[in-house]
Amino acid sequence: MTAVNVQEYMKLVSAVRQSPGGYLWSSYDSEADVLYINFKKPSHATDSEHTDEDIIIRYDGDEVIGITALHASRRGAGHQTERPT
Repeated sequence: MTAVNVQEYMKLVSAVRQSPGGYLWSSYDSEADVLYINFKKPSHATDSEHTDEDIIIRYDGDEVIGITALHASRRGAGHQTERPT
């Protein structure tokens, strides 16, 4: 079996607990370097907002149903969160 650092995955507990409805589904596209996070399944957006930080917030009416993080590998601990130049 491959050794897994379970403590790194346990950091997700807080994010799931704080998510709308207590649900979180995610996938990462390494080729596009995009992280997709959904708070509702199925996730059918009626509107979206692209922030200055290259985050796309997806809505179903007034409800946030997901976010898409562009340039995902540049985010998180030890990485800059600035937009590429």
